[in-house]
Parts: sequence; C-alpha cells; structure tokens
Amino acid sequence: MAVLTPDIAALYARTALGHVTREYPNKLDHVLESAADAQGPRALHPVFFGSFDWHSCVHGWWTLFTVYRLYPEGPEAGRIHALADSLFTADKIAAEVAYLARPSSRGFERPYGWAWCLMLAAELARHQTDPGRRWAAALKPLADAFVQRFMAYLPLSTYPVRVGTHYNTAFALRLVLDYADEAGEAALAALCRERIIAWHGEDRDCQAWEPSQDEFLSPALMEAELMRRALAPDSFVDWLDRFLPRLAEQQPQTLFTPASVSDRSDGKIAHLDGLNLSRAWCWRGIASALPADDARRAVALTAAARHLDVALPQVTGDYMGEHWLASFALLALLAPAA
Repeated sequence: MAVLTPDIAALYARTALGHVTREYPNKLDHVLESAADAQGPRALHPVFFGSFDWHSCVHGWWTLFTVYRLYPEGPEAGRIHALADSLFTADKIAAEVAYLARPSSRGFERPYGWAWCLMLAAELARHQTDPGRRWAAALKPLADAFVQRFMAYLPLSTYPVRVGTHYNTAFALRLVLDYADEAGEAALAALCRERIIAWHGEDRDCQAWEPSQDEFLSPALMEAELMRRALAPDSFVDWLDRFLPRLAEQQPQTLFTPASVSDRSDGKIAHLDGLNLSRAWCWRGIASALPADDARRAVALTAAARHLDVALPQVTGDYMGEHWLASFALLALLAPAA
C-alpha cells in the first residue's frame, strides 16, 4: 500500500513552492464591474495569486502547510516558513476578504475554493507552533468569511451538484466537515449534515455513468466518501448497502478501472489524473469504515492501490497537472487505509 514518505513529501513541497508564487499563466475567476477592475492576479489576490488559478493556490498552500507540519525538519521547511511569513499577514488577508465584498464576487469560487480555504484553515489549526498559530490567526478572517457564505448559501441549495468537477457539492462539504469539526463550528457542521441527508440520504443503486472527459472527481465515490464522513459507522454501512449494492462484485465496474489520460498538456484532460487520485482517496476512506470481516474492505483497498499505481507517477511533469495534483495525492496518501 502506497504511503507518504519524507522523499515524496519533499518532492510535493518543492513542486508547490514552484507554483504558489508563479503568477502566470493564470485563469482568473473575476467579474469586471468597470475598466478599473482590469487588474492582474497579484493586484487582485495578494496571497493566492499563483498556481494558475485561485483555488489551486489555496490548496497548494494546504500541501505546503501539511508537509511543514508532518516534516518540520524537512529540506523545504525553511523556504515554506519564510514564504508563509511574507504572505500570510493581516493586511494581505484583509485584501482577500475585501475582494469577496464586491457585489460581483457572490459566486466567486463557489463551492470548491470556499471549501479548500476552510480545509487550509483546518490544517493550520493543527499546528502547535508559534508560526503555525500566527498563520492560522492571519487566515481566520478569510475562513470566517467563507463560513458565513456557506451558512447563507446552503439553505438556498435545494439540490446537490453531482458533476465531477469544481462544482461538486459532495467534495466541498466533505472538506467543510473537517473544518467545522476542527474549529468547533457546530452550527456549520449541523447545517452541512442536514443538507447532506436531504440530498443523499435516500439515494439508491448508483449506476455510476462515469468518468466524463474532464472530471477529477467521481460523483459516485465522492458521495460515498461524504456519507462516510457525515454518518455514524453503522448508519454509513447500511447506506452503502443500498447505494452500491454490488460493490463486493466490483460493480459498477467503471469505478474500479483507472481513467486513461490521453494528453497531459491539456489542462482539462489532465483532470483525469486527479480523478484517479481522488478515487483512491475515496476508496481508502470507504474501506476504513467497513468491518474487518467485510469482503468489500479488501475490494476497496485493492481499487485504491490500483488507482494510485497509475496516478502517482503523474503528479509532476507538466504544469497543467503539477500545479494542483500534489494536493490530491496527499489526500489519498494520508487517507486511513485500515
């Protein structure tokens, strides 16, 4: 079973350090209200201006802070510390918060970037050092702003979004639950679970018509991983019995077959490497909730290993993938495997 090693962690940190301050190329999620709004990434986002797009920069920093916590004496720790000190400051975070106050920013990065920012805050909350506490305190106003956005948006969300891209609500709430539980945000956690049950509690016999050409999330497995995170273990197993009733027979078969990536220089097609990594993350999570004598446990772990074998060698190599794939590799490698 693949595991995170110091060498892999150092590679991912070097990769993230190579892109979180790389301003261009850049794909902005930015609505122009006037000619004065025609500004570059660093002017608009003094912290998260790199990594091709805002959300990738946010989870690039999640990768860096995760590696920094796990390997504080690692070869990249000094560079991470120095760069974080220069960017995670009260004035720079205030500018990120101010951007959200623009009338045209209501849908900015919803829900993917919102969730990753909270995941970043959850990671910093685990740091028991003075620098970590300082960075966490600096980020808190931005995290608080996104908590408020989720609290306002979720009651309006009659339906989930099941696509395998950034709009997927199962992925977003899976990350948000980590933050809500870590930060003691009981109201946010309760609202998330209410929406999760309303959206998915009665789902049955998933057919798994996937993957699509540019997906980096499995709509089926992401929903299952969300329910594992949201439900008590016994309730989850009962739900899984209904949702994927033929899992022990490796059906639907598409969920057990790694996606093929035809062109890694194409940013959308390269999403499929992320699909293989996120499926591995989900399969490991699902396996961790199954009883030791449940035959589906071995099936799930084998599926996770198969997807990781295909995907891990592709995390670096082309900027269209390496500006974000390390985060998903870390999710998979750090997921409970037993």
